[in-house]
Amino acid sequence: MDPLLSGDIGFAEILIVLIKVLIAFAGLMVGVMLMVWFERKLVADMQNRIGPNRAGPFGILQTLADGIKLFFKEELSPAKSDRFVYRLAPFLALVPAFLVFAVIPIAGNFSGDNTGVVTIAGHETLMQVADPQIGILLVLALSSVAIYGIMLAGWASGSKYPLLGSVRASAQMVSYEAALGLSIATVLLLAGALSTNLIVNEQAGGRWNLWMTGLVPFVVFVIAATAELNRPPFDLVEAEQELVGGFHTEYTALRFAMFFLAEFMNVVTMSAVIVTLFLGGPNGPLFGITGWVSDYLLSSIYFFGKLFILLFVFVWFRATLPRFRYDQLMDLGWKILIPLSLGWFLLVATVQVSQDQGWNPIVVVVSVVVVGVLGVSLLRLSIRTGNFRRVEEAEDSDMAPKDPGGVR
Repeated sequence: MDPLLSGDIGFAEILIVLIKVLIAFAGLMVGVMLMVWFERKLVADMQNRIGPNRAGPFGILQTLADGIKLFFKEELSPAKSDRFVYRLAPFLALVPAFLVFAVIPIAGNFSGDNTGVVTIAGHETLMQVADPQIGILLVLALSSVAIYGIMLAGWASGSKYPLLGSVRASAQMVSYEAALGLSIATVLLLAGALSTNLIVNEQAGGRWNLWMTGLVPFVVFVIAATAELNRPPFDLVEAEQELVGGFHTEYTALRFAMFFLAEFMNVVTMSAVIVTLFLGGPNGPLFGITGWVSDYLLSSIYFFGKLFILLFVFVWFRATLPRFRYDQLMDLGWKILIPLSLGWFLLVATVQVSQDQGWNPIVVVVSVVVVGVLGVSLLRLSIRTGNFRRVEEAEDSDMAPKDPGGVR
């Protein structure tokens, strides 16, 4: 356990935590800057373009140049805006993105009896800023708080296009938060803990939740996370063809830069959460190596390697997938992802109970699958029957004689 949580707090422990905070903050900022450059460059390559190539070698400093430009631009506020909320909203969007990364273990030796604890200057600590016992609940809470920044930004702007974008964001978050939570619940069922450190520790030795949960929660989580991040193909919140720019249409200069920073920072932090929950975090083969090489070097290489792969997948989505229609967005969330994640959670829970009780797992799985298929079939039949009735009622109303007196 982290010394700050155990109550044994000294000056050295406080200093170590402050150093970890500074390193996490600086590393996250640099990572976001590189992520923006990486996305622009990769999308350009996929579209047979050059991409940024002026500022710095290979254009790697283009994000820094854009940030400096936005910092010196003029701040504008719409005449009909709520000034206080309008200025507060960017902070509500940005701060949760920073806080989520605080509970992510980025290194440490989790093999054998180790639990990721490393020794720095004679003091034991974890390679994460904090390890609260409700770590994954904190991630869910902060991801939900971030939507307040988007909603308040759209409402406080005093314009119809930002308001439509913020309403879409709220509906989208509600639609996919349930599937996101149910996929996490499957992981927690196997891990038996809410602490991110303990979740990573349970995946030591190659027992990644990607395999242990049956791959379905991972796929559901990635899709739901993409929708939560308002990333393509779920970027209806910022649909330029419909809403000009979405919730941040009326924002300029530094406040717009904060929204831009929060969007890409959320991509990095959510990818880190996926690595922690499903891909073993910093776990990987150590080849018999011990000491600082396994505790710091190899583990961090594994973590950032997995993180890079997920970031590439998110950029790949953006470059290849067309945007969903709004009804398709809602259908995917409510009619597919939520029933699928709920059914899979019940299946995994049933298998866990059967193992504890000594039941035949094959009979249990077959029984659950049969009951699930029957339930889905009955649900689809009832939905189809209701659709047929609505169509018949609409046809009957169209065939009814019209009142000649009402024709103009």
